[in-house]
Amino acid sequence: MRTVSLPMALAASLLLALPAAAQERPDFSENVREFISVDAPAVLLNYVTVVDGTGNPAVPDRAVLIENGRITQVGPAGYVRPPDGAEVLELRGHTVIPGIVGLHNHTFYTTANRRAQASVTAPRLYLASGVTTIRTTGSYHPYAEINLKRAIETGQEAGPYMHVTGPYITGPTMSYMTGVETEEEARRVVAYWAEEGATWFKFYTRVNREAARAAIAEAHRRGLKFTGHICSLSFTEAVELGIDNIEHGFFTNTDWDPDKQPDECPPGALTRLADVEVDGPEVAATIRTMVENDVPMTSTLAVYELMLPDRPPLEDRVLEALAPEARAEYLATREAIAARADDSPWTPIWEKALAFEKAFHDAGGVLAAGVDPTGIGGALPGFGDQRNYELLLEAGFAPLEALRIMTLNGAIVLGEDDQYGSIEEGKLANLVVIEGDPVERSEEIRNVRMVFREGVGYDPDALIASVQGRVGID
Repeated sequence: MRTVSLPMALAASLLLALPAAAQERPDFSENVREFISVDAPAVLLNYVTVVDGTGNPAVPDRAVLIENGRITQVGPAGYVRPPDGAEVLELRGHTVIPGIVGLHNHTFYTTANRRAQASVTAPRLYLASGVTTIRTTGSYHPYAEINLKRAIETGQEAGPYMHVTGPYITGPTMSYMTGVETEEEARRVVAYWAEEGATWFKFYTRVNREAARAAIAEAHRRGLKFTGHICSLSFTEAVELGIDNIEHGFFTNTDWDPDKQPDECPPGALTRLADVEVDGPEVAATIRTMVENDVPMTSTLAVYELMLPDRPPLEDRVLEALAPEARAEYLATREAIAARADDSPWTPIWEKALAFEKAFHDAGGVLAAGVDPTGIGGALPGFGDQRNYELLLEAGFAPLEALRIMTLNGAIVLGEDDQYGSIEEGKLANLVVIEGDPVERSEEIRNVRMVFREGVGYDPDALIASVQGRVGID
């Protein structure tokens, strides 16, 4: 075996190709090889603290053996013996968590003034931040995502595994979304994009019940699923129609709005959320309906935090990644929000949204998370997923609960928890090596030193450097 330190591993050149007996894997392009730091048939992560993603306590001084893309042993350091030829990484002072599963992770980016397909910057930032699987949860350019997914799977581009969601499905519209009004229109849209490669679908705000019921039925007939950022449908109405997942939580529910009419999104619904009693019986009834019908919820706190004055704390890495025009637009909108702080309804709504997510989880609901890199432009792919960890802690979750929400729970929602989402023998080696201890010091979630996707190790610094000044362009 060959033993190297972490800095040496990050600088090491690509090893020889895997032998024929290894698990089949793509022939990586030169464009991808420049980001790979570890590529060996067997890799041992030695003397790490393991947070397995299940909610179990962190365990120090462990060894994780990766062979042909899968985790084959997890045990005490010094007792797990790698095979001859394995690459051994001595990682004292590092924590290994499962790859993050981003359940609301677009490959486009917006500020208040722009919308740009981010087929270059988004996948690289996700992977660099430890996000090894994403669901796009509404597509701006569905074919761009279908082609990107294929390019990643064939080794032509670096990025996470992708679950592609079809175009947004809403009511009559003049936007880039798909407007449907009838059952026939809804079925036709789902059938078309299912044939093209979408595996999930998403409603947006103004779809009616008739069209929604038909769309869900068509997706389910094909073995596919639906989620939604809804408003014309309340959460309980969507559950009754058979929806499989609901996005954003408290911010988008109209169950408790006194002005709610069937198939209509009531004007001013967001502002009235400030009057909702989160510990009241109406909210409890919504949560009970979701839990009893096994409908998970996706937390997207990182994008909603942007509406609070002077939040989140500005990070140099965010500003450096943004294109100059996008940076200027984001900072200008942020300053405008801060100037209206005294009149903002967001602070009480924010506190209630945090309490709602905690109540849903504590009632037995499956809560997952994603960044949603839209809004005013400050929640970047990957970086915002890491910020979600800190925001879940702010909501009252214990660190191990928050990490499960971001890893195993996401895999459960996707129906792939038998393959990834936790550090267990037999699962794919989708792993994040973090310098430090994010369980004890939450900010260290940012200290990603290596990301393994199916056993191949990627250099996050190289991935981030490749997109500096480009977010908001490509």
